[in-house]
Amino acid sequence: MVYGGDFDIPKKKEEIEKLQKETEDNSFWNDREKAESTLKELNSLKELVKSVEELKLEIESNIEVLKLLEIEIDNNLYEEIVNSTNELQEKVEKLNILLMLNGPYDKNDCILEIHPGAGGTESCDWASMLYRMYLRWCEKKKYKVEILDYQDGEEAGIKSVSLLIKGLNAYGYLKNEKGVHRLVRLSPFDSNNRRHTSFASVEITPEIEQDNTIEIDEKDLKIDVYRSTGAGGQGVNTTDSAVRITHLPTKIVVTCQNERSQIQNKEQALKVLKNKLMLRKIEEQEEELNKIKGIQSNIDFGSQIRSYVMHPYSMVKDHRTNIETSNVSKVLDGDIDLFIESNLKKGL
Repeated sequence: MVYGGDFDIPKKKEEIEKLQKETEDNSFWNDREKAESTLKELNSLKELVKSVEELKLEIESNIEVLKLLEIEIDNNLYEEIVNSTNELQEKVEKLNILLMLNGPYDKNDCILEIHPGAGGTESCDWASMLYRMYLRWCEKKKYKVEILDYQDGEEAGIKSVSLLIKGLNAYGYLKNEKGVHRLVRLSPFDSNNRRHTSFASVEITPEIEQDNTIEIDEKDLKIDVYRSTGAGGQGVNTTDSAVRITHLPTKIVVTCQNERSQIQNKEQALKVLKNKLMLRKIEEQEEELNKIKGIQSNIDFGSQIRSYVMHPYSMVKDHRTNIETSNVSKVLDGDIDLFIESNLKKGL
């Protein structure tokens, strides 16, 4: 089998060898952020090469079996080949998804934020359901999650939550989850058991290597310190060291409470703010370029991307791809790859 295009394995092996040598240098960990970025790139290339080579061996094995079947028909062997072919198709599909994660920040960690919409307790509870959904998805992907900020709702659910999700391709997989998520159900908070519609927004920001072109003037910042009140677990402190930073020119608000000191929380919050400002700058440039080209921009933070209906019928539908499933409980238990992958394919 000859490799080519995106599957140019010899070239990728050369890249792996080059990166491997970099990791063996004594000064490799002097710049921690650069080192971690290099390791992510190295692991990504290794995973791709391994997947392609395993697939190549299986295909070659099947070809040999088919040659034998041309000589003598064996029904049992034929059934095995059919089953194997179906499995190979699934593996090729997964490999194609992996190859789609080729954006400039797709391999990066990301920050996921959830904010309830109008609707009080209903929306706060819906936000907590989404929070659980993404945590379960991260568990399945074996991603590490750090709670940067967690604010309880007044009666139930959450007022807001901010998570740092660490793992290869975290941003690439989750970037299309950004937008408004809608829930329709019989309300557990309504004594008359009426149907309610709730909304919550999800924001996804990639962790971007710090760029000196983004400068933050201290005069543009409003910094508040408060006591952590969230139920984020042992990693969240309960002293007056939680930090909220408002960037006055853009009205961007970031919070952090997972570190042990106010200084550490401020540093982490500033890092998140810088990521958001950098992403905003990139999106503005893309929007301006699209205007010049006469292309309608698709960036719309207020758009409803997905509906989760629990009554009068069961359905989760993604409004961008029209992909849907009737198994709502499975989706809310973190099984969202169907929607993630369909949106990645749509972006081709």
